[in-house]
Amino acid sequence: MFTGIIKTKGTITAAKSKGGDVRMTIRSDGLPWSEFEQGESISVNGVCLTAVALYEDGFDTDISVETLDVTALGDLDVGSMVNLEPSISLGERLGGHLVSGHVDCTATVRSREQDARSIRLALEIPKEYARYVAKKGSICIDGVSLTINEVSGNHFEVNIIPHTAEVTIIDDYAVGTVVNIEVDLLARYIERLLGGDEDGLSIDFLKAHGYA
Repeated sequence: MFTGIIKTKGTITAAKSKGGDVRMTIRSDGLPWSEFEQGESISVNGVCLTAVALYEDGFDTDISVETLDVTALGDLDVGSMVNLEPSISLGERLGGHLVSGHVDCTATVRSREQDARSIRLALEIPKEYARYVAKKGSICIDGVSLTINEVSGNHFEVNIIPHTAEVTIIDDYAVGTVVNIEVDLLARYIERLLGGDEDGLSIDFLKAHGYA
């Protein structure tokens, strides 16, 4: 599990095809990699990946065909910057929201505007995932936990404060940039409960108990 609070950025220094998958090397001096172990889970642009080899300044990871199909990792080239977050430990502060690292889909940046000192981004998400997006709800974009400001159909807006722009790759986003999206876990579970068996949670149950 992750929190969506990015710890550092890294650079892709190699990406080689290996039996249909991709072996990617990521270098970064922002974390003490010597303290990590082989097999550690690391969020790379919001995608939970396994460190198959570790170095003093980074790690190697294998990216499966499934992950390449669902995420935007396959669009990255050698030299691309990525957001990095190691998995959380019990007792850590949860500064963002709970993130699994299992990307649901990709979204596309449709506009970028300066909003005082912040950046306001409008993104388009596939229509089948729009139902998980709610105003003032949480969403994970390339591994970054963000609050949704506005929603209109399958478009939504987020506000990027200067600190977030500085410590993540979001400052490099432009119109047309494709990003990884993980919707809020709570939205997923609520949908499942509402669509469950007759003994499960329902709109009528919520109304009867004052929750809807």
